[in-house]
Amino acid sequence: MSVHADALKSLQAPLKAGYREQPETALVTLRPRGRVGDNHTCKTEPGQAQVEAGLHPATGGDGASACSADMLLESLVACTGVTLSAVATALGIALRGTTVRAEGDLDFRGTLGVSKDVPVGFARIRLHFDLDTDATEEQIATLLRLTERYCVIYQTLTNPPRIDISHETVP
Repeated sequence: MSVHADALKSLQAPLKAGYREQPETALVTLRPRGRVGDNHTCKTEPGQAQVEAGLHPATGGDGASACSADMLLESLVACTGVTLSAVATALGIALRGTTVRAEGDLDFRGTLGVSKDVPVGFARIRLHFDLDTDATEEQIATLLRLTERYCVIYQTLTNPPRIDISHETVP
């Protein structure tokens, strides 16, 4: 379903106005849950879908469950894709068959504790857009700059938030 610029603006205008008048209403806390299961898995329950994450085959997993690292990259691809589409609509740029791809480099020696010199997590992430458009290079540059600026996952990865960890023991 394509949303045209005027329709998108009319959907977002009351939200933006409300956030300007009452900035505290713009803060939303997302609360996905996960239940740890058998075979080193964790089923997430974000409200929209349920996903079972497990160990990546490079760490001993069987590949039957989603890898959390893949899910992070998929979130980046999904968020930049949605943001790119919304920004293109707002700028009046027509996109046809556009594809977003992400690649991330992980050295599993860090994850498995094989080498303390190897960090745990992605060493590098590459994001690529295959754009089928008649837009000029200047329009594309603006589109990509605004996509980076407004994509929640991209911004979270490039400007990581503080993460507070807590626990409680349940019977």
